[in-house]
Amino acid sequence: MTQPLLIEIGVEELPAVPLLKILNDIEKAWAKILEANRLLCAFEFSYTPRRLVLWHPEFSVRQPDAEEEMFGPPVAIAFKEGRPTRAAESFAQKCGVPLDEIGRGEKGGKEVLYYKKRIPGESVEALMEEMIRTWLGTMRFGKMMRWGARKDEFIRPVRWVVTMLGEKTVPVEVFGVKSANTTRVHRQVSFDPVSFDSPKGYFEALKEGGVVLFADARRERILEGFAGIEAQEGVKIGRDDELMDEVVAITEWPTALMGRFDEGFLRLPPEVIMTSMKEHQRYFPVFKEGSLHNAFVVVSNAKTDDFSQVIAGNERVLKPRLADAMFFYENDLKRGLDPEGLKSIVFMDGLGSMFDKSVRESKIAVGLAELYAERLERETGKNIGEIKALAERAAMLAKADLLSEMVYEFTELQGIMGYYYAKAQGEDTLVAEAIRDQYLPDGEESDLPAHLFAVLTALAYKLDNLMALFSVGKIPTGSRDPFALRRAAAGIVRMVTHFEIPFDIAEMIARFRGEYAEFDAQALEKFFEERFYKQLDANPSIISAVLASGERDILKIVRKVEALKSVTESDAFQTVFSTFKRVANISKDMDLSAQLPVDPARFEKEEERALWEAFEAVEAKEYESYESRLDALFGLKPQLDAFFDNVMVNAEDEAIRQNRKNLVGRIYQAFRQIADIKEISV
Repeated sequence: MTQPLLIEIGVEELPAVPLLKILNDIEKAWAKILEANRLLCAFEFSYTPRRLVLWHPEFSVRQPDAEEEMFGPPVAIAFKEGRPTRAAESFAQKCGVPLDEIGRGEKGGKEVLYYKKRIPGESVEALMEEMIRTWLGTMRFGKMMRWGARKDEFIRPVRWVVTMLGEKTVPVEVFGVKSANTTRVHRQVSFDPVSFDSPKGYFEALKEGGVVLFADARRERILEGFAGIEAQEGVKIGRDDELMDEVVAITEWPTALMGRFDEGFLRLPPEVIMTSMKEHQRYFPVFKEGSLHNAFVVVSNAKTDDFSQVIAGNERVLKPRLADAMFFYENDLKRGLDPEGLKSIVFMDGLGSMFDKSVRESKIAVGLAELYAERLERETGKNIGEIKALAERAAMLAKADLLSEMVYEFTELQGIMGYYYAKAQGEDTLVAEAIRDQYLPDGEESDLPAHLFAVLTALAYKLDNLMALFSVGKIPTGSRDPFALRRAAAGIVRMVTHFEIPFDIAEMIARFRGEYAEFDAQALEKFFEERFYKQLDANPSIISAVLASGERDILKIVRKVEALKSVTESDAFQTVFSTFKRVANISKDMDLSAQLPVDPARFEKEEERALWEAFEAVEAKEYESYESRLDALFGLKPQLDAFFDNVMVNAEDEAIRQNRKNLVGRIYQAFRQIADIKEISV
């Protein structure tokens, strides 16, 4: 028999961010509890700032009966000379039945005592309180609260509890609150508890009381409000998924409203206005004709027919925020960007100041400019002397905005404010844009620097972080990576791949390591290699095959993995792979770094000559890509098959034997220029 089950935990306002972080875990935890109690069924979890709700359209009123198999000691131990031993009696006692009800079974190839125990299901009423207590106990929000004289804790005080099975309230007490058939509605509708006599009545009470229970419905209501404002005002509201999630979590009756601010504040950089509105007030920015407009959208939780006071209040609150930002901005403009103050800011123990870091980054940026000189000259229209000077300037100014009042207030604007201050003081546009993009990419979905010159500063920042922190032993272990070094290495891989620039890991470390204390360069190389397994969408054995070839240039590694992946995923690959595994096996004990001369005069079989000529033809061609070269090498399968079928590699004559091995080894060498095929597992 089933009944609808409604559970509501009523609380004081939940903080949005901690709730959103564990939202998925809350639902999973309840599913595990249901499964553990043999009550798993379809349910829906929903929430508002004042409630956590579980709704089960059909819920068993009782656990199904269960059976438990119990295995005892071996019969040879349980009985001696036909008489039960203490072991047999203990097992019967454990099963809760007389010894004559104990049967025999088999386990591990031995005959043992056996009993199948029937476990009658319990009623939901008997289980509900413990299930809810367990569920609430799984919710670790971080900082928790205690209230009153209670010793237990939760994220916010619990004020009411609903546990209704059908039209009956199941007696439950959690955090000192007993369950009842009452809930709370929007405060502007009523402060008093609202009664209901069924789950249907509960949902109707919330609807009439100004509570939109389901988060998706609240989100849809907000988006409909956005669309209405955009149509009426001829504007575009900036969407922000993170902010939207938060707004959905803090409202029960959301209404989108547009307010305005003084147009004079638009002299501020748009990022400053948007950050101030989002971080301080949870406002959405408004754009008109592609530019930031002197307006904002707030999502109100009020339930009223007149929102004028709500809009005016939010306008009044925003004004001093923007006035403060304007004050900071104007002060920063007067001071300008000057890296001297960075000498007083410690980067990290053993690594000097932020000024010292800037000096190291400037040397890396200049060194990279020399490496990519030809392309930089072509793209910027400047000579390499000018480019090096600008690269040094950009790196030295890059961290100077850390001294600004604006970045002190909004740390997420570092780099961005440096861009605006650099422009204001007449720095070259390349320098300003490099400062702006220095931290990019800062995540998997992050934007990349705008151009190759900006990449110099971004690479310098990440390379310095890696080598500097490795030099003082701050190496990530396990899942811990407090200094985001994995993200730094991943960012380098993304930039190198996107901008298609050579970047040999070993050479780069050797080139710049003189600026740091001694560290394990091979460990840093290995650290980079680990990123390929995380970032590249390919069979791990393919990545291993490319790395085993000795390749250390990031761009070549990525391109070779892509090419090998494409070839191995073709329908024909499985039919050719065994042939080339044989090539690898024959060559495994050879010195593949040697020349491996092949003398056609020593060929005794036509199949030897045919294979050599086909291989020479492959080697003589120029290839547009690694993939086309691999296709050509794998195209040697017919000649290789004929060779293996008709030619004895291990000939008695040592010179002929070595010549034949060298022929196979040369083919393997050609493959190893791209990947070590013996590592491939498909």
